[in-house]
Amino acid sequence: MALRVLFALLPILSCGFLGWGTMLRLAVVTRKPRDWWLLAVNCVLTVAWVALIGADPTPRTDGWQGNTGAFGVIITGFLTCVYFLVADIQHHAGRAAAPTASWYPAQPAPYVPPQHPQRPAYGYPPAQQQHHQQTPTPTPSPTPAPAPGPATPPRIGQVRAELDELSELLRKQTPHPHPNPNPNPQAPGNDGEGPAR
Repeated sequence: MALRVLFALLPILSCGFLGWGTMLRLAVVTRKPRDWWLLAVNCVLTVAWVALIGADPTPRTDGWQGNTGAFGVIITGFLTCVYFLVADIQHHAGRAAAPTASWYPAQPAPYVPPQHPQRPAYGYPPAQQQHHQQTPTPTPSPTPAPAPGPATPPRIGQVRAELDELSELLRKQTPHPHPNPNPNPQAPGNDGEGPAR
């Protein structure tokens, strides 16, 4: 969008002298022969208008040649701006509305990793199931599955499953009874650093 505004204003801000830059951008983007021909016409007209201004014999360049050349450069710049906006908007609207090519293959379904039964992770023994006498709780009715979101790559799913297993294992471990908030600075293993200052 910013480039469109820049190239649309280029011929106006340069009083028509840089209209060829706008037409060059349009010809490169659309790749239509018509736009290449209009680029050439724009260049020829700009050179002709400047030559007409230079051919004015009056000292202040206010003769008919200077006035016609100046008017021609400004009108050419204005028409270049208008044509650029119309053609560029139509080009990008046509690309957005274009149907997908029939020869392009359909996207395959996203990869879903196979579901394996629960097993011990990384050599840890399986968690002991403790059977307590509990009152039966009513099972809630199954909720409908949420709409599928963006597919995650298989590696991310594997890492997520491993992190879930690890967090469940850490939840089942009992915490230490009395952690010591102030460790003894003279205790072995502190390499004689002493208390912090």
